[in-house]
Amino acid sequence: MQVQWLYPMQSYIIKRILGAIPVMFVVVVFVFSLLRLAPGDPAVVVAGDYAKPEDIIRIRQKLGLDKPIHEQFVIWMGQILRGDLGTSIFTGLPVAQLIKQRLEPTLSLCIFTLIISTGLAIPLGILAAWKAGTWIDRGTMVFSVLGFSLPVFWLGFLLMYFFSIQLSILPVQGYARLSEGFIPFIKHLILPSLALGMIYTALLARMTRASMLEVLKEDYIRTAFAKGVKPGLVLMRHAFKNASLPVATIIGTGFALLLGGAVVTESVFAIPGLGRLTVDAILHRDYPVIQGVILFTSSIYVFINLLVDLSYVFLDPRIRY
Repeated sequence: MQVQWLYPMQSYIIKRILGAIPVMFVVVVFVFSLLRLAPGDPAVVVAGDYAKPEDIIRIRQKLGLDKPIHEQFVIWMGQILRGDLGTSIFTGLPVAQLIKQRLEPTLSLCIFTLIISTGLAIPLGILAAWKAGTWIDRGTMVFSVLGFSLPVFWLGFLLMYFFSIQLSILPVQGYARLSEGFIPFIKHLILPSLALGMIYTALLARMTRASMLEVLKEDYIRTAFAKGVKPGLVLMRHAFKNASLPVATIIGTGFALLLGGAVVTESVFAIPGLGRLTVDAILHRDYPVIQGVILFTSSIYVFINLLVDLSYVFLDPRIRY
């Protein structure tokens, strides 16, 4: 029986992975075309302000930028199929090595933000739905509106002013790797996670509240309350379990939202992550790095969406693939 259930699941996973290939190809073509159409010349940036025209021509030939665009695309696609993301024009280091160096700060920031936001938003959304129409519900809605309204950079500077400058209990900027100790690691993540997670927390709280309100109207919930089952047990075991499908979707897609928002947060808090790497690469017109980072993050989006779809089976046993 279990094998019969696993076989369609494996078939579904293979189909989803194969279906992601054309999506990734479209992303690759779009990013490559957009960078080539944008104004500016990487050879000029590498050569410097006082370079001679012959030096710029020599650098363009060395980087392969003198070749026709379609030939550059074929060369880059060949590199990707061999697992090579290319070499940075500005630093001369392999793009894969640069991504590996910057991956830990970004993933740590996004995962810590996800933990804080989920731990805060889900209980808040459940409580707001259970106490619908009261000051708790209205307060949650005001909080969610504020979460959508406040810019991440403004909230980041506000948190730095109070907790770092006035109270001196958390570091202003920077990042401490986990290998440097757990306490410094967490201390450097608290403020950027709060700033980055504000919108995500508001979105998740609203979605949890809306899903719970639908479920709480069902007859079996009213029956459970009428039988004297404890409210906490009814809310978590019966109501939230059936309301968790859209919440799981928001958690998964929200992680992609956090990766995108990390660009601003890493710049404000001087965190050397993928966001800072992307911004620096754009400023230096470093084509291989920009293409490599976007390709890498797009792959993460596809993988997370697959995990979200698979989680539906465990949240609702009636779903089969």
